Amino acid sequence: MLKIKKISSMLGKRVFTDSGDFFGEIEEAVLAENKIDSWRIRVSREMIRNLNGARGVIVPHQFVKAIGDVFVVNKASLPIADVEEGFSESETMDLSQGNSGLN
Repeated sequence: MLKIKKISSMLGKRVFTDSGDFFGEIEEAVLAENKIDSWRIRVSREMIRNLNGARGVIVPHQFVKAIGDVFVVNKASLPIADVEEGFSESETMDLSQGNSGLN
């Protein structure tokens, strides 16, 4: 049976990659047509370096592998090793628009 949870209960949940690395915390859910389209994740300090200073990432819901006590996202979908230069610390990388989208 599918357990239904409130979106508000997801905010602040810890996010890990499928390889077990701590990635950050859920900051916001992005809705489109009454469905979850993507998740805005506040990136952990350790991961900010790997994202050239981007403090947040918008991950499409299709890259979320599991939701429970924590979120598990597909590490292969994250631009951890291969990012463009020029992100400032206050910007959010939007993966739903490809690796170069910024908000």
